[in-house]
Amino acid sequence: MKKLPLLLILLMLPLFTWAQTRVNASEIIAKINRGEAVSYKDVEIVGNLDMTQLQNMKLEKEPDNRYNTREYISTVTAPLTFVNCTFKGDVLAYFNPEGKQGNWQRDNSKNEVYNTNFEKAVRFENCVFEGSNAFKYSEFKGDVSFAGSRFQQEALFKYSKFSRSADFRNAKFGEEANFKYVAFPQVASFENASFKREANFKYAKFSKDADFRQANFGGLANFKYTKVANEMNLQKAVFDGDEDFKYTQVNNRKVSRADLVNN
Repeated sequence: MKKLPLLLILLMLPLFTWAQTRVNASEIIAKINRGEAVSYKDVEIVGNLDMTQLQNMKLEKEPDNRYNTREYISTVTAPLTFVNCTFKGDVLAYFNPEGKQGNWQRDNSKNEVYNTNFEKAVRFENCVFEGSNAFKYSEFKGDVSFAGSRFQQEALFKYSKFSRSADFRNAKFGEEANFKYVAFPQVASFENASFKREANFKYAKFSKDADFRQANFGGLANFKYTKVANEMNLQKAVFDGDEDFKYTQVNNRKVSRADLVNN
């Protein structure tokens, strides 16, 4: 009879391990609301990680425009670190009820938009985003890394503002990688990144170098109106789809893809 409890414990070990590697998104939101640093490795996050209605949410703009839209801002005040994590639901730092970001709908007026800013470093390294992810309009004041991560749906970074480095090396984009109108004031690396659909950098601005070495463009490589202050590195980049380098400027000079590859 004494061996029975030990046997039960041994049989339950896989269940304990499974439980420890699954984290509810609500637990992470609770930490963010308490101002605690968030750090997870080798876990599966279940549920929607919705950071757009934190406890510090403030009304940024009154409805004084023609669309009569209220804009709310939430702020993540502590560092976020996720390494080798899988996000089963949506990861939202932007929500527009009219646009229906994500796989679910919130009961809100269509005249409200919710954005999230980040005061500290943000790391999503070697992670998998199975659901929608939206960082549209987000401001990142610390270093940002999505290195080695896989986006199974659109990677929405349109209008995002990066204050420091932005690392997307080895990232894999299964749908559109939307970096339209993004400003990169510091180092921005997409070295060895893979773009299955459109790589949208239209109107993006790189205040220093734009590193796309060994990147693979399977869809439209859209660099129309893109401006790079210093160098744009496309060494060994592969273009299997269409390309648009119309009005692209590097170091105040209009260039074509051929000019950049041959440098």
